[in-house]
Amino acid sequence: MFVFPYRAHGFHTRSLSFYSNLIHRSLSLKSFKLAKFLHAQLIKVGFNRHTFLGNRCTDLYSNLGALNDSLQAFDEIRDKNIVSWNICLKALVKHGYLDRACLLFDKMSERDVVSWNTVISGYASRGYSDYVFVLLRKMRYDGCWPDGFTYSILMSASSWTSFSAKQIHASMIRNEIDVSQLIVGNSLIDMYGKVGLLDYALSVIAAMKIIDLVSWNSLIYGCWNSGYGELAFDQFFSMMDFGYSPDAYTLSMMAHICNGLRDLEKGKKFFAFCIKLGLLSNAIVSSAVIYLFSKCNRFDDSIHLFTDINTLDKNPIVSHSIISSYCRHGFGENAWQIFVMNLRDNVMPSEFTLSTLLSLSPTLNMSSNHWIQIHSLVFKLGMENDSVVSTSLVEMYSNLGLIDDAKRLFENIAVKDLICWNIMVSGLACNGRVTEALETFRVMINTGLSPDHITLAGVLLACRHGGLCNEGMAIFSCMEKEFGVSRREEHYVSMVEIMCRAGKYKTALEIAEAIPYEPTPSIWEPILVACWANFDLRIAERAAERMMKYEPHSALPYLVLARIYERRCRWENVIQVRKDMKRMSRKLIIGCSWIGVRNHVVDFREDDSFVLENKDVYSILKFLAWGTSEVEDGLSSVYESTHL
Repeated sequence: MFVFPYRAHGFHTRSLSFYSNLIHRSLSLKSFKLAKFLHAQLIKVGFNRHTFLGNRCTDLYSNLGALNDSLQAFDEIRDKNIVSWNICLKALVKHGYLDRACLLFDKMSERDVVSWNTVISGYASRGYSDYVFVLLRKMRYDGCWPDGFTYSILMSASSWTSFSAKQIHASMIRNEIDVSQLIVGNSLIDMYGKVGLLDYALSVIAAMKIIDLVSWNSLIYGCWNSGYGELAFDQFFSMMDFGYSPDAYTLSMMAHICNGLRDLEKGKKFFAFCIKLGLLSNAIVSSAVIYLFSKCNRFDDSIHLFTDINTLDKNPIVSHSIISSYCRHGFGENAWQIFVMNLRDNVMPSEFTLSTLLSLSPTLNMSSNHWIQIHSLVFKLGMENDSVVSTSLVEMYSNLGLIDDAKRLFENIAVKDLICWNIMVSGLACNGRVTEALETFRVMINTGLSPDHITLAGVLLACRHGGLCNEGMAIFSCMEKEFGVSRREEHYVSMVEIMCRAGKYKTALEIAEAIPYEPTPSIWEPILVACWANFDLRIAERAAERMMKYEPHSALPYLVLARIYERRCRWENVIQVRKDMKRMSRKLIIGCSWIGVRNHVVDFREDDSFVLENKDVYSILKFLAWGTSEVEDGLSSVYESTHL
């Protein structure tokens, strides 16, 4: 209402400028409430149908994440120009509605390079590299020629191969794009660095008239990604010699390179350089050095550095590095304690910290209530839509046996990547939901995702738990031809166990002996366990011989042979096997199970039957087993199996 005087006196231009400035102010404040108020004012004075202000309002809602309001503002514009259509097109692509964007694109009577760039960016960001080249041809056929920004969009995608990268470069040359320009040249260096063509990246930077810090960063990354870590390290110091100061991205990348090289001396050199520049308090640098010390088995130095930094400034990035280091070295409880102390100091975890902690769910001796509290914290921090955290939550609930909760979370994830699908398939398989695991795999295939070795390992695990011999063999036989996935140890282990459970011991042995590399003991274990139950001496001797060769301290082959010899009354062989067992002087691994009741966790070990807390439990167990010879034999078998 405060702009009515402008309208009354005919100051139309001043009114437009006034509203435009208010819209700009609303965008800078990121205030949706103010945007709705301004939109209401525009409707009152009839400016919502004005082309310029309608375009600004459409763009405002899009940038604030309100797609429906953005589309409504677009529909209200009376005379839509090319800018109006481009803003709406960009909004649809930005919010993931590529199909609707394509329909809108087809309706446009006029299309410029911005229109084409928007659609191309949508397809390139989703990995449709083949169709992007089709769009380029259609763009030229439509009479619109690509510009440098078009190729910058293409080169920023991460799905290119070395061949397609060369195609893009050749297309730029044919369309007379000046590749010596700074932005275009930097994009080329970055693209060639991503696909590992370091020679091409070097030739591009040599032809550039001007280079900047982005050029150096792209070159350093290209050296590292192409497998030349030492050269990347040298390029960093060459950059310094030419007078370029590193930024946060440079330091982060160099720290990552030092970690990848696992070269403690180079890491110390980089660390000393950062101290010289006064960057010790830089969270990126300090966290990277903590990682480096941890990977180089200097874990005590990681702790000392973290302690020194944490007394000055508690930073979530540094905290994540030490938590990950504790997890790497098997100190999950210490990682949890640091996490709790950070919460008390109001240091909120990042999504990566939460993901790391959630991965500890199968190893930490904690009740499910503690992990459910982590889920509540995720909602409190507003991270429930983060793909990394939501995927970790699915894995956590699967590990805890709460597979229905895992399924509900999985179904609510909007964009599921291959990791998410793998976790769901494996989680269903591990929890005995065989049919649902196989159905989830089929749905994943129908979405267009290609499985990897982890996916197929989960499918074979489901067949293994469900005793689906034919289905497992079908997957195992076609995985290389149909899915392009090479067989790995976990696939062979599942197939051997599937065959053993189906009573096809000869086929299981043939699969084990057909492995193109030396099988590990995990291949022979299911065969020996099957021989334990069926007393097949010939197969047992062959499997035991292989397992004794590669894992001489394992008790399983000795126990199996001793039992089979005993059943066949071959007492000399029994005595010899027992002598061999005694001579090995092996140490048994003590098994452990635990159960959480409310907030209290009780664990049971093989050798703690006289612990006070567990005495009553074992007494009841003996009472239930008393007088039943079959149950006693079963308990005896369980006892023997804990000594395997």
